[in-house]
Amino acid sequence: MVEVNQGRRGADIEGDFVVFLIGARPEKRHPIRSLRDLGGMRGMPSMLKYLTEHPEKGLLGYETYGLTMNVQYWRSFEDLERFARDDSDPHLRAWRNYWKRVGRDARSGIWHETFLVRAGEYEAVYGNMPPHGLAKASRVVPIGSDSSARGRLRRIARG
Repeated sequence: MVEVNQGRRGADIEGDFVVFLIGARPEKRHPIRSLRDLGGMRGMPSMLKYLTEHPEKGLLGYETYGLTMNVQYWRSFEDLERFARDDSDPHLRAWRNYWKRVGRDARSGIWHETFLVRAGEYEAVYGNMPPHGLAKASRVVPIGSDSSARGRLRRIARG
């Protein structure tokens, strides 16, 4: 069982980092075909396992939401891009296979969004939670009961 951090906590990470959202839109009437389109167990689950086993690739952590979306935290955009483009890493093969299999057919879809976060320009609060999201990818820190989002951002920005 995961240990719950009682009270209010935040996340602390040194330096810039990247938040990468990635997901899929499966076809509701043909979920098995969509799963195959997305690489099955060789798709995202396999890539995340590989990245977890190779921390030098730059993935700091991730959270999976349902079967179709996850939020990833990367040390840098360069690390993310290197992983996406390297023939020896699993992403490029899965990406090419998706486009070969699906092409412009609207039966299933994929998407991603990338956010570059500068050092200190973020804020996160977790109440009575185990390490989650950015805190799981970085360090959990206590938050005072009188703090506000604006105050935490202002304090962080000033250093």
